[in-house]
Amino acid sequence: MNALMRSPAPGRQLKAMELESLAAVVAIENEAYPFPWTRGNFIDSLVANHLAWCLVDGRGELLGYAIAMAGVEELHLLNLTVANAQRRRGHARFLMNELAQHARGTAARTMWLEVRPSNGPALALYASLGYERIGVRRQYYPDAGSRREDAWVMRLDLTAPGEGFHALA
Repeated sequence: MNALMRSPAPGRQLKAMELESLAAVVAIENEAYPFPWTRGNFIDSLVANHLAWCLVDGRGELLGYAIAMAGVEELHLLNLTVANAQRRRGHARFLMNELAQHARGTAARTMWLEVRPSNGPALALYASLGYERIGVRRQYYPDAGSRREDAWVMRLDLTAPGEGFHALA
């Protein structure tokens, strides 16, 4: 994969995540989540050669990132995060569409993800892209105190025409 990939709008670029990216990635992760991935989780993903992209602006500032794991005829989204100050600008939708396009290019038939039922903005985005809820992983996510929150398992059929390629909002 080229270090420079596609641009969702003038001045923004999609680049491969590298070790040098991790300070900014971890900073956004820590800002976005009460139970963030660690630097080690990101390193493990890079070592495992998972698909890992950074979306940067024209100055090289990190806007967001995505990590996905390829399987047999599938792509499983592991982490997609947009910096708090950059949300509601189409970055997550762009990243999701690029992941779907990449998956189709590898002959994947399905994309999978888990999402907290309490994450309304993510649920709305995934539904608008054609994802359907197909199951629940009980007590999947850590939550306040020693509680756990379920995860909804969602799926996108990449063989359906038009799914995963909706216009940027």
